[in-house]
Amino acid sequence: MSFISLNFVALFACTFILYHVLPPRCKKAVLLAASFVFIGFYHVAFLGVALLISIATYLFGLWMGRVKDEREVKRIYFSSVCFLVASWLASRYAGQLIGCNFIFPLGISFYTFQAISYLTEIYWQEEEPERNLPDFLVYMLFFMKFLSGPIERAGDMLPQLKSGKAVDYQSMVYGLELIVVGLVKKLMLADSIGSYIDGIFNSPHTASGIQLLTACLLYPIELYGDFSGYTDIALGGARMLGFRLSPNFNRPFIAQTTADFWRRWHMSLSFWVRDYLYLPLSSVMRGWGQWGVFLSLVLTFTGLGIWHGAGWNFAVYGLIQGIIIFYEMKTMAFRNKARSRLGRPLFSTLSVVRTYLIFALSLIFFRAASLSEAFYYISHISFDVHYSWKEMDLGMPDHNCIVAGGALVLILAYEYFMSKRDLLEALGRQPAVVRWSVYYLLAIMLFTLGQFNSDSFIYLQF
Repeated sequence: MSFISLNFVALFACTFILYHVLPPRCKKAVLLAASFVFIGFYHVAFLGVALLISIATYLFGLWMGRVKDEREVKRIYFSSVCFLVASWLASRYAGQLIGCNFIFPLGISFYTFQAISYLTEIYWQEEEPERNLPDFLVYMLFFMKFLSGPIERAGDMLPQLKSGKAVDYQSMVYGLELIVVGLVKKLMLADSIGSYIDGIFNSPHTASGIQLLTACLLYPIELYGDFSGYTDIALGGARMLGFRLSPNFNRPFIAQTTADFWRRWHMSLSFWVRDYLYLPLSSVMRGWGQWGVFLSLVLTFTGLGIWHGAGWNFAVYGLIQGIIIFYEMKTMAFRNKARSRLGRPLFSTLSVVRTYLIFALSLIFFRAASLSEAFYYISHISFDVHYSWKEMDLGMPDHNCIVAGGALVLILAYEYFMSKRDLLEALGRQPAVVRWSVYYLLAIMLFTLGQFNSDSFIYLQF
C-alpha cells in the first residue's frame, strides 16, 4: 500500500474523516486501526512482528523504570537492545542463512531504531517510560512514518499524542500542500528518470562510458526526489492529522563538505547514528586521540552502510563516507587557506561540486548489485560513446528530459525560497483566486506530466 496507490488514498481519506468527525476519545483508536490495516495489508506477519517488537519495547521500558539498582537497569537495557538488534538481524538475513524464501518485514529497520532510541533515552534518564500502551503503539506504528521514517524520538511525538489539540484548517491545508510538493518530487522528477537510470545500473556491461557517467551523476537526484518526496508526503499526511514529524532533508546539495551533507540528508537517521552510535564510540575511544576519532567515524559509517544491505558493496559505501569526513577534518586548515586565496564564492561553488561528485561516486557501491560490479562500473566511466553523444540522455525521450529538468529547477527554486521564508504558509495567506490558481496549475502538471508507472519508493527495501 504505497503512498501513491489508490488503496492508500482510500485508507487515508477514511482515516482523515473518522479522525476529525469522531469524538476525541476515539482518535487514537482510529490511528491504531489505520496503522494495523496499513501494515497488515502488506502481510499479516509484518503486523505480528511490529506488534511483538513494540510491546516488548514497551515492557522493557516499564521494567527499567521500576528497577532502582543501576547495575540491574544496565543489564535490562543491554538485554533489550540485544533483543532488538537480534530481531532485526534475524528478519534481515534469515532467508540468506537458512536458504528459505523469508520475507523481510517492511519498516523494521526504522521502528527498531526508534525502539532503541526510546530505551536509550530511558536508560540515560532523559525520558520517563510511557505507561499508556495505546499511546506507545501509535508512537511506534503510526502509518504515516512506518515504512521509511522519519525516525521519531519519544520526546517529540508522545507529547503530541497526549495533548489532544484540535487540528486547525490551516494545518490541514499546509499538510495537503506538502503532499503535493512530495508528489512533484516523486512523479515528475524521480520517476521521469528512474527507469532509465535503473537500466544502466542493471546492465552496466552494455552501456557506454558516457552513459555510466550520466547515470552516476543523475542517481543522487533520483534518490533525492524519491526519498524526499516520500518524506514530504509523510510529513504532509501527518500534519493533516495534527502531528508534526521531524524533517528529513535540508537542501543537501548545497553542502560544502561530506560531514555537512550528512547533517542535511536523511537527517533523522543521521542524527540517530550520531547520538546513539558515533558519540558513545568516540567517548570510549577518546583516549586514542586521532585514531579514536578515525575508528569511531569508520565504524559508524560502515555500520550505516551495512544497515542498508548485506553485501560488501554497502560496507564500502559507508566506509568511504567515514574516510572522507575524517580527511575533511584533517585538511580543514588547508581548506581555510584555499578559501581565502580563491575567494568565498568560487571556493564555495567548487566545494559544493566536489561534495556532490564524491556522494555520486560513492552511491555506485550503494546501487550496484555487488562489489565487483561496482568496481567494473567505476573503471569504465569515461567520455567514450558507442555511437553518438545522444547516448547522454540514457534513452530518455525528450519529453522526460524536459519534465525532469523543469521539475528539478522548480524544486531547487522552491527549496531556496523556503530557506528564506515558508512559501506554503505565505501561499495560505494569499487571496483565494491566487491560491486556487496555483492549486489547479499544480494538479494539471501532476496529472499531465507525472509518471504513474510505479507506486514504489526506493527506501522501502530498507
